[in-house]
Amino acid sequence: MPLTNAGRRSANTSTNSETNTTTQTHMIDSITLYFREGSSDKVYQAGIEAAAGSGYNVTFAYGRRGAAMKAGTKTPEPVSLAEAREIYERLVREKTAKGYTPGADGTPYGGATPAGQTTGTPRLLPQLLNVVNEAALETLIASPHWWMQEKHDGRRLMVVADSSGNYGYNKLGGTVALSSPIDRAVEALGVPCILDGEDVGDTFHVFDALEIGGRDLRGLPYVERYKALGDLIGLHEAPLHPPLQLVGTHDQPGRKRLFLGALRGRNAEGVVFKDPDALYVPGRPNSGGAQLKFKFVATASCLVTGKGRKQSVALGLWDDSNPPALHDVGNVTIPPNRLVPAAGEIVEVRYLYAYRGGSLFQPVYLGIRTDEVLPADCTLAQLKYKAE
Repeated sequence: MPLTNAGRRSANTSTNSETNTTTQTHMIDSITLYFREGSSDKVYQAGIEAAAGSGYNVTFAYGRRGAAMKAGTKTPEPVSLAEAREIYERLVREKTAKGYTPGADGTPYGGATPAGQTTGTPRLLPQLLNVVNEAALETLIASPHWWMQEKHDGRRLMVVADSSGNYGYNKLGGTVALSSPIDRAVEALGVPCILDGEDVGDTFHVFDALEIGGRDLRGLPYVERYKALGDLIGLHEAPLHPPLQLVGTHDQPGRKRLFLGALRGRNAEGVVFKDPDALYVPGRPNSGGAQLKFKFVATASCLVTGKGRKQSVALGLWDDSNPPALHDVGNVTIPPNRLVPAAGEIVEVRYLYAYRGGSLFQPVYLGIRTDEVLPADCTLAQLKYKAE
């Protein structure tokens, strides 16, 4: 996830005050992280620098606070800015997962614990969706019972506001910090709540509410949860482009078709269909369910199983047997300016379709997954197969 603007501002200030190794004009982005526990008091700095000729480097430095720093680079050769940002963000994620934080006192901010870990409170797990194909799409659009919403291309997040502060839960149940704009917007609501949605940059697209004002809404049908959510967001006098945005909903077939065409026209990720009578049930059903998604572009999260020929890696996906078996689904070429992912990493691949029992057709490498996707999520169930 990209760093918040507030985090970048504070990080740049810290880096410029503590190191003179790089001039401000050549530093594209930077952060200083701290870790303090017992006798440990460590500093870690990372940054994106413009290379002397062309391209960008990702540099780092580390050591005890107040002592000489050891420096290095994650890019032996300059790379594109997009690749540098991917390396930089992954590096920051790795460090924050180990307990490093931007705060100079080395304590977690925003009520967060390292991503993927949980606090002593019960974990919050979201209601997950199954994928539908083109054949099911028309049925769902034609039915006035099914609601349709835009599927935003972000990070699934559940936002909690309670007496201890505001914080988020990722889809694995680990607590994470909120960006400053979202944190302030949730604080301005003025009521304790648990909201569910997609975090896209500094905007939280909200589509469900589990609790509002101490009232548990999980046992209510979605139509009532959505109305309560609309009342909550609507009561808040927000700016023109608020950090909290209620996801719009359509139920009439004609409106759904128009909306579908508009989303395809602006290359949106896809749509979500929801049963307005369904209760909130955490987890993903084995098949079907009350919430379904359709993606306009076929993508799959694949496990890297090894190195292929030249600049490529081999991909694998698990089946649903017991125990699961790993299936080879072909290779994908890594662009020359991108780092080749290692075996065991999870990558996102776009493809035209898949052959049953075979490989992905025309796979295109999108990048390493840096969110909360697990190897167990890399399954054949994701695939869209060629029509027979």
